[in-house]
Amino acid sequence: MGKSKTKKFKRSQFNAMGLPVNAVKKQDHDEEEEPNDEGCPAAELLEKLQSPCADVREYACASISRVVQQSQTIPGFLQRDAVRRLGPMLLDGSVAVRETATGALRNLSACGGQEVCEDMVKHDVMTPLTALLKECCAGFESAVVLMKDQRNPVEVVANEAVNLLWNLCESSSMALSVFNKSGLLDVVVQCLERHPRNVELAVSAAHCLHTVTEDNSELLCSMNTAVFGALENVLLSTQPGMANTLLRTLAAGTLWNVKGSLPAARHAQTINAVVTTLSQCLELDAGTLIPELQEAEEVRHRNGPAATDAEDQAAGELAVEEMEEEEEEAPKQRRNGKAAMVDNDFSDLLPRGKEELREATALLTAQQTSLEIFVNMCCCDDPSDDEWEEESSSDESDMGPDSLCDGLSSLMSPLCLSAEVQAALINHSIPEKVFRKTAFPRQEAMDVCRQNPSWRCLIKKMQRVQSRALTCLHSVLSTMDVESLGGAAALQDAAQHLSTLVFSAPEIPSDEEFLEAVISAMRSLLQMLASKNISQCMTPQQLMSLSEAATRCDVVSVRVNAVAILGITGSTLAKETETAETLQMIGNALIQVATRDTDLVVNGEALDALFDVFADGQEAEMAAKNINLLSALKALQPVFKAKIRKEGRGNYSPQQLCVLDNIKVNLRRFIGYLEKVVKK
Repeated sequence: MGKSKTKKFKRSQFNAMGLPVNAVKKQDHDEEEEPNDEGCPAAELLEKLQSPCADVREYACASISRVVQQSQTIPGFLQRDAVRRLGPMLLDGSVAVRETATGALRNLSACGGQEVCEDMVKHDVMTPLTALLKECCAGFESAVVLMKDQRNPVEVVANEAVNLLWNLCESSSMALSVFNKSGLLDVVVQCLERHPRNVELAVSAAHCLHTVTEDNSELLCSMNTAVFGALENVLLSTQPGMANTLLRTLAAGTLWNVKGSLPAARHAQTINAVVTTLSQCLELDAGTLIPELQEAEEVRHRNGPAATDAEDQAAGELAVEEMEEEEEEAPKQRRNGKAAMVDNDFSDLLPRGKEELREATALLTAQQTSLEIFVNMCCCDDPSDDEWEEESSSDESDMGPDSLCDGLSSLMSPLCLSAEVQAALINHSIPEKVFRKTAFPRQEAMDVCRQNPSWRCLIKKMQRVQSRALTCLHSVLSTMDVESLGGAAALQDAAQHLSTLVFSAPEIPSDEEFLEAVISAMRSLLQMLASKNISQCMTPQQLMSLSEAATRCDVVSVRVNAVAILGITGSTLAKETETAETLQMIGNALIQVATRDTDLVVNGEALDALFDVFADGQEAEMAAKNINLLSALKALQPVFKAKIRKEGRGNYSPQQLCVLDNIKVNLRRFIGYLEKVVKK
């Protein structure tokens, strides 16, 4: 049914669903509905912002920062014009007030989500934020640091401000437009350049740069030698530690985003530097390092003071709780039924006593980001990346049985991977490194995290790295030939490995993120094996159990890929002997999906697979007769046409409807073909 193209990874959003959809809209009715002050701390805290005492203003900002982490309180603050009242606090005469006010707005943006961010920009938060960032950068060197280990207070404020800017630009095109036009690129680059002294600020700046440079052609005009020099200096840095690994990874991703503004003579050098950096990140073994880091934490606690600072401990518990809630309870946004993961990373809120946990979190974030960048490298630059887009399973020309639906044959057609990129990936053994990351997380690391409540939040992060690796494997398979991937034997080993991931447990894993990633990788691999006539290792029973598990999944792409796997396997078996019985199983399963699935995309993919499986061959003809395929399709034809007419408009994109219309035509022609077969 057209090309199977991996979606480009957008930078992970913080929290985009904490606030009810109508929370901001309620402000439009402020004149009609007076907010109820009873039981809401917003009114009292916002009033304290006007106090002449800096300590009171600082207390109010810090309290707001804490309270808005409970998303149900956010509407109360928005209805009382909190953004306009907090905005001037960013330029308060007290540095402490600046820090807490920026932190309050940062938490409001993170816990409120996209709609709140857009509302904040409409209330002109970018004006004081821009002024604050420029003042901070001008005052880095002149800030007074009284003690050797004390943090630079101006850098602390800048870190909060950069995180707020990152959140706003992530969710608001208006904020991104202000960023492009207000000279903020140079300001954030100055924060990045603090990396030898303050890696935390530099990582925040790198996150922001990685976000704002993605698909932002307007910003490319502002790129200059100073920006490139700063990014390259980060790549060349050798400071140890996982925070610095994350920093280099984000700088590499930013360079990839802006490669279009580089002189052509520097492309190969830059691509090689980017791939080298990401390769070094993937070489790290989280399964070994996480237990070592956790043990180091225990040793430090045993050798350190017996009592811990109560405030730091409470802050640590809160940050861990936030990360656990994000990983375990946050719902997923869906676009056309496809899960869109939302990453809420509160790791930078961990106090200074959690250095090892911060390092472990930075390592996993770096590896996830590296894999996402590789996925984007393997995606072509065509803006139409949606499933089925601009590619139909056939045209209006006459078709023979071999070409009734060749949509799946284009699945593995090479995407736009330049020779420079492909050479860099192969030279650094990226396919092998990605493949190693597709294994389940090491049991020792999982056990360590389960036994320590503070580290439990890393379990989902390790699993997410595995899922990203599986998605990356799918992309690699879609862009490289058999020889580049190690030959037939390596592909068969990969197929065996993927089968083990899916079928080693008594039941097929039900985690949607994992299932979506592993089944897309299986589809790509099976298609490559089929195209080269390389045998695959999945038994008919495994095939059916995978199909059944997929039909129970809410994610449309999982069901689509499962149906495609049935089609790929069936079309291969149709060329062999004594396979009619298995083809009957596949045919019955596809008919069930085409008839009963609630999504037209899945219905169409199932019909497409049926066309492939039963297009030719004696075994296919025998199986088609045994399952009464002709009568089943005749009964389905008017239902499918009516469903397209009734449900298509408004629910599916024009490209999807075009494909569905082609399938409708193919169905009529395929029925005609089967009628000729029956008359033989």
